[in-house]
Amino acid sequence: MGASISDVAARAGVSVATVSRALRGLPNVAEPTRGRVLSAARELDYVANPNASRLAAGRTMTVGMVVPLLSRWFFTQVVAGAQSVLAAAGYDVLLYDVGGAGARDRFFRRLPFRKRVDGIVIVDLPLTACEQDVLETDGTPVVTVGLTGSRFSNVGIDNVAAARTATRHLLNLRHTSVALLSGQPVGSVRFSAPLQRRRGWQQALAERGIAARDDLEVDGGFSISGGAQAMAQLLALGDPPTAVFSGSDEMALGALKTLADSGVRVPADCSVIGFDDHDVAGFFGLTTMHQPVAQLGEVAASLLFDAIRGGGGGPRPDVVLPTTLRMRSTTGPAPVPAATAGRRAAAIS
Repeated sequence: MGASISDVAARAGVSVATVSRALRGLPNVAEPTRGRVLSAARELDYVANPNASRLAAGRTMTVGMVVPLLSRWFFTQVVAGAQSVLAAAGYDVLLYDVGGAGARDRFFRRLPFRKRVDGIVIVDLPLTACEQDVLETDGTPVVTVGLTGSRFSNVGIDNVAAARTATRHLLNLRHTSVALLSGQPVGSVRFSAPLQRRRGWQQALAERGIAARDDLEVDGGFSISGGAQAMAQLLALGDPPTAVFSGSDEMALGALKTLADSGVRVPADCSVIGFDDHDVAGFFGLTTMHQPVAQLGEVAASLLFDAIRGGGGGPRPDVVLPTTLRMRSTTGPAPVPAATAGRRAAAIS
């Protein structure tokens, strides 16, 4: 059986804590004492236990990630981005899915991460003032993704500006009837991104003196099936839009399916632009607003490392990552009104 840290301490004539500090190269250990500890460790062929080292350092080498919709593409990409950085640093990831009924209340009531993680990344979960109080009182370092205006460091994008850019792209193609596919994903969480993207759509229309029509704003539930149903609702209007801005690529893909089934040509009769740049967006030629989803997780993990090393103190920086318009084949110039009306009447009949 190999020597223990207690054996090294006895051989060097110091405490176990001093052995731990000396072997990890920490300060506050006199050089003669450090020399005796290193000599004793060599003589006893002592090999440090990594788990014991973690405990001695007061670290678990584990980070908790809190997500409300783990099954959705956005959240899996953020988690994957964070995990790549964490794994490279020797950290494990402990996932907390708080999307189920009562799961969120139980999480903030019990704080199951206590003494199990060195820090937490909360992904796109709007926090109440009470929940922020609970996290601050606990003292575990926290970084959020997609949560502006919180008390913690945040990594995100400018959803309003990105939505303005997407809508302006359609307006620059001379579309004057631009619909919005928006809404909220199924569940109890009310996300802020859909509201911010709606605001950007409204602002871009207002810049051109175009009123945002209520009948052109349809709830697509941020899903493919929801987008397909929302597009069918738009096509049934007496004056359907010539362009659609979708708040997510999933809804945009559903809209493209409905348009194809209805014989409406894209982009000749109707243009469609999405948001996210989903893995399959390029395959379908979808014009979209690219956001660096995996990078959101990577930067969040890096910020959390800084907070862990600094004990959670100091300034709390926010990072805003850029978005990019990815022009593909689903957007084009506005069609001639008379020709469009004739084709859509035929499709509906």
